[in-house]
Amino acid sequence: MSSVLYDAQGPRAKRRNVLLTVVFLVAFAALVWWVYSALDEKGQLDWAKWEMFFTSSEPWSTYIWPGLQNTLKAAALSVVIALPLGAVLGIARLSDHAWVRVPAAIVVEFFRSIPVLVLMIFGLALFAEYTSVSSDDRPLYAVVTGLVLYNASVLAEIVRSGILALPKGQAEGAMAIGLRKGQVMRLILLPQAVTAMLPAIVSQLVVILKDTALGGAVLTFSELLASANTMSSYYGANTIASFTVVAVIYIGLNFALTSFASWLERRLRRAKKSTGAVLKADDQPNAGAAAGGGGDLT
Repeated sequence: MSSVLYDAQGPRAKRRNVLLTVVFLVAFAALVWWVYSALDEKGQLDWAKWEMFFTSSEPWSTYIWPGLQNTLKAAALSVVIALPLGAVLGIARLSDHAWVRVPAAIVVEFFRSIPVLVLMIFGLALFAEYTSVSSDDRPLYAVVTGLVLYNASVLAEIVRSGILALPKGQAEGAMAIGLRKGQVMRLILLPQAVTAMLPAIVSQLVVILKDTALGGAVLTFSELLASANTMSSYYGANTIASFTVVAVIYIGLNFALTSFASWLERRLRRAKKSTGAVLKADDQPNAGAAAGGGGDLT
């Protein structure tokens, strides 16, 4: 069956697609077998390499859990600061006053253009030179600073684009009933834009969680990935097993975050729908009096 956007395949096209599918599956199976053979030849798939993660609590309590705590701490602090800061900058870029709009635009475009790793290194030097933060806490402060500056700028653009995507009639109708600009933004535009912006916001939160690994790679911040590197060295170059376990943990964290965001988005969409029950005439207050009121008035 053909449609406007799709033409039904003929016999030759079907045979060609089947052939390409078979070739792809064979090539993919060969790649998987090659990777498996290479790992098995190096002894990376031996049970001795994986046993400690299932039979001992030492790798979890000594390496994985402390690293996971630092990752979650840095990500949580960055999210708590970057979300409201990004919202403020995004709303400021929509201001009618140039003295508010222009500085906000400069800040957003400046920090959005700099790699987050450069911001982390700059933050580390800043805390070492001009503050009394201890050397043990500087990596955490630097990671949070870099993540906040970069991601707040990105979130500001998400907020701005989400608000601008709403129909102009929303703001015009609110102003027509006498609401001020601040009330229109707070009561009308933002609640509607949040639902539309939620997928993009969650994607940025996932980026924040993963970018904490940059601090471990460069700033000696003992987050989850850095802990996996140390753990791999301690257990005799157990690289594949250690990083596979860490990758599974990252996947689980991000899947939990996106699942929660999907649930929250569905809940917000349902909350916007009317939940009021339609009342019958005899259920309304004074319905009987209104129906037979003529006899009582005489």
